[in-house]
Amino acid sequence: MRRAQNGTVRHSDEIETPRGPARADTDLPVGPVDTLLVLGHGAGGDVDAPDLLAVRDAVIDAGMGVIRVTQPYRVAGRRAPAPAGHLDEAWRAVLTVLRQRHPTVLRWVVGGRSSGARVACRTARAVGAVGVVALAFPLHPPGRPERSRADELAAGLPTLVVNGDRDPFGVPKPVPGVEVVVRPGERHDLRVDPAGTAAVVRDWLHARGWASA
Repeated sequence: MRRAQNGTVRHSDEIETPRGPARADTDLPVGPVDTLLVLGHGAGGDVDAPDLLAVRDAVIDAGMGVIRVTQPYRVAGRRAPAPAGHLDEAWRAVLTVLRQRHPTVLRWVVGGRSSGARVACRTARAVGAVGVVALAFPLHPPGRPERSRADELAAGLPTLVVNGDRDPFGVPKPVPGVEVVVRPGERHDLRVDPAGTAAVVRDWLHARGWASA
């Protein structure tokens, strides 16, 4: 465990799951933490994606803790994603351990980008989350709008989706309980303005009383 220049406590370690070890990168602000945001990565990516790092920084500045989780297949050095059931199983196992580590946290928000957003949506209720943050939610495979994954957004919890208007994976439509913010000029990687994307997330969390301004 180490302390960053801004006082943030940072810690990285592995957590055993039924699908092999996952990795948790934890960033906690100074003082007590009431809400933790747990983020997963995209299918072939990692937790250092620009949008995930920007969200981490913005949310910590707003008084929340952030834990970025690397799935076991990526820890093992593979880029091809594991089956959805394996991803969900590992994610649930990690959240169980994290809850044991942070028993005083009152609220858990889950999320991620792309594949990680799908995992968070599918498992949100099972892990006891109060909300979901879905970055670059892949509504359908590129060029295959008939293969919609919109049903995965029906977590029954407050959900924020942030997608680019040029995302080849499509943009979900807002429905009750699911707010969709479309970022102009952004593609699936949300690399044009990560800070702007992070501000959308921070403001959404603040509007629900989970983060300070």
